[in-house]
Amino acid sequence: MIFESHAHYDDKRFDEDRHQLLAQLPKEGIQYVLNVAADIPSAHVTVDLAKQYDYIYGAVGVHPHDVKDMKEEDLEVIKNLAAYDKIVAIGEIGLDYYYDFSPKEAQRLWFRKQVELAKEINLPVIIHSRDAAQDTFDILDETDAKMVGGVIHCYSGSLPMARAYVENGFYIGIGGVITFKNAAKLKEVVKHIAIDHLLIETDSPYMAPVPHRGKRNDSRNLKYIAEEIGKIKGLTALEVIQCTNVNACKLFGMQSSV
Repeated sequence: MIFESHAHYDDKRFDEDRHQLLAQLPKEGIQYVLNVAADIPSAHVTVDLAKQYDYIYGAVGVHPHDVKDMKEEDLEVIKNLAAYDKIVAIGEIGLDYYYDFSPKEAQRLWFRKQVELAKEINLPVIIHSRDAAQDTFDILDETDAKMVGGVIHCYSGSLPMARAYVENGFYIGIGGVITFKNAAKLKEVVKHIAIDHLLIETDSPYMAPVPHRGKRNDSRNLKYIAEEIGKIKGLTALEVIQCTNVNACKLFGMQSSV
């Protein structure tokens, strides 16, 4: 059974068929879906989805794009939402210097504050990092985030940095990019990082893998990611699915079917 470790089913792109699609997922071999919030409104929707569906769990937090509007009281809102037992992580948090939708200073400030909150309530973190690899690593190191661990979502960094994250107890999140022809750096990471430290994710509705690149993504496409990881590592897709299920359940404190 497959563990979808990162999706955004609260996204407006699912408004027309969200519940029909979600109802199909268990029939497609999906055991768990982790819906990951990006701001306070989506954190509330994430909790609602977790209450509606047995197999949906959630993460709550504010994405670096949206921290420009963050206030101290938002931390209390996140903390209160995280008290629900099916909220298993703080995220998606981190840094994004590619778009710079929020000032870098604000990104770093609220990233630190949300890591500290995760440590306070003892939940792992789900990390977004784009064009900010060293600053992301440094802040996680400075805040001693390894106390709670987490996953570097949609990993795009170097192999040496991936190894350093793994040494600190973090997992590496692998999504649809692994199926792209120009993903040589990520393929090298997957080749050399042990399967025990990898998670699979879609980041739905974004980043659909080949053969659906450019279309709306959903968790049914995880099989293509597992197949590509398997080709790189000399494993079957089923072995990848089973190992990453165990990894995700270990990280997020859930019961694996494997």
